[in-house]
Amino acid sequence: MSMLIAPAFQGEDLSCYANLFLRKLWSDEERRYLSPFATNIDGTVSVLHGLPPEMIGAICSRTSRTEGSLLRVLLDEYIFKIIRGEDRALAKELEDVIDFLNKHGFKNILNNQRAQEFYAKCLAQFGDESIAQLTGTHVFFEGISQVLMKFIQDMRIGIEPIEKSTRFIFFALKVLGRYQYCVPEPALRRHGMLNEYRRAGDNLFDTYGKLFKPLVEFFASAYPDEKRMPLEKKALDVLRGLLPMATLGQVAFRGNAQAWEYLITRLAQQELGEFRWAAQALYGELNKEIPSLLLRLSEEKALKYQQYIAQRQVHVSAEWSWSLFSLGKKSIEVEVDAKPKVKLVTHNPAQEAEVITAMVFSSRGNHQSWQSIYRSVRKMPQADRRKLVEAYLRGRTQQWEKVGRAFENANVRFEITMDIGAYRDLHRHRMLTQDRQEFSTHHGYVVPDCISEAGLESDYRQAMDWAREVYEKLERKDPLLAQYIVPLGYNIRFYQYTNWRELFWEIELRTGPQGHPNYRWIEQEKFRLLQEKFPLFTSFMKADMKDYAVARRGIEEKSKAKEQRVLGKLQSS
Repeated sequence: MSMLIAPAFQGEDLSCYANLFLRKLWSDEERRYLSPFATNIDGTVSVLHGLPPEMIGAICSRTSRTEGSLLRVLLDEYIFKIIRGEDRALAKELEDVIDFLNKHGFKNILNNQRAQEFYAKCLAQFGDESIAQLTGTHVFFEGISQVLMKFIQDMRIGIEPIEKSTRFIFFALKVLGRYQYCVPEPALRRHGMLNEYRRAGDNLFDTYGKLFKPLVEFFASAYPDEKRMPLEKKALDVLRGLLPMATLGQVAFRGNAQAWEYLITRLAQQELGEFRWAAQALYGELNKEIPSLLLRLSEEKALKYQQYIAQRQVHVSAEWSWSLFSLGKKSIEVEVDAKPKVKLVTHNPAQEAEVITAMVFSSRGNHQSWQSIYRSVRKMPQADRRKLVEAYLRGRTQQWEKVGRAFENANVRFEITMDIGAYRDLHRHRMLTQDRQEFSTHHGYVVPDCISEAGLESDYRQAMDWAREVYEKLERKDPLLAQYIVPLGYNIRFYQYTNWRELFWEIELRTGPQGHPNYRWIEQEKFRLLQEKFPLFTSFMKADMKDYAVARRGIEEKSKAKEQRVLGKLQSS
């Protein structure tokens, strides 16, 4: 089923925002092997299909630690391993399958038109949204900015992303003579800022590359017994603060059709050209794979919905400014948090009783009403409350063993100021409400202690301050565009409104020794604040409050040993 009417956002030429550094010079042989399994082997956006679920998951999981294309991983590690292997009979079978798929394809064999007609009918006539959740699709972007990546990852439900890691990948490599970061040329030229932007961006990457080896050597002298690899990873963890939000990364997603439709809707009318390009590119590839589930995007009401989503922050900003003016405030005061900070801005200790009520409500054999249980819990001495919580959590010995839903009945709100690099890690938690302010240089940055101790502070500050100067110039012209030049080491302010079930998971996970020191401190600070207000709940929390000189020490070895145990079980099953 082909699209008869293209969505309105497809009409704009946004090709200048595609990844210009992606050069996939596939041979004819490689094209033959890859074509059955990806919708676009030459572009920056593609849908993987026709492969076993475990294989697709494994390939997408390599996003975080591979520098090259995921299609190269598929080709070299899964296809060529068979084609060029010793089992010639198996190789012949794979050759025959690939020839068959190139000629026919699954959609031409099965009655896929019937399925498309079913979706079109149900979505159009009955508005049955749940059926769109049953169609899962894997998509990967190769080369999008951190600005766009965070916007996409704001999707909490229906999409599961994994992105290229700044800890495992060295980013100061040039392709076609340039560092790999987004340069929104049309907008920058319009504001007369293209050359300044590029000079500041290049300087950030120059400094990142320049400081890497000296910092590794500094760590080697400080920790002479440590292996080289953990020290290199520690250096990359520190130096990621120099990478601008324009840095191109790779991200893979698994999502259902309902979520893809909503994501395209959110992207389609945004002010930044890269966002609108992403809407076009994503729609183009998904339309090859699930066209019947995207039909509504061409309707007039879809355009109105897109405009509503894109403009609501603008409308609130304008109304807020007018409200302050009417109150006699001629300027908007901005509180600047120059250092990382955690504030517990909303909490209700009385909710402790609601959590315990929920524990009792669904307990074996109970048929009392909520109010009846709640009245009894409120009268309980603290010792008896503790016994109930202890009973609810009895047998929980590991951090990864999740606490029950009863803990979802109490919420707290944190306002957090921290560096953008570490925020990217906490941003991945989706079973909560969180939202951020625009990426900026307003809240400053903190020079990592190791940078100063290694005698590298001057170079670090020079690059960060230069980026700030360019940001401030560009912000006066276009605040959204200015986000691209903001280095990850600058602070961002955001809030989290979260229940206690998620708090257990996030704090226990993110205070572990494998965590980055910057977000470990944030989570430890959360725990300290919660201890003051909720001593009962925090007493059962497995928070790690230690400091580690080299984070993740021994993690690789432990992971390898665990991997061998799991493989042994798999092979024996």
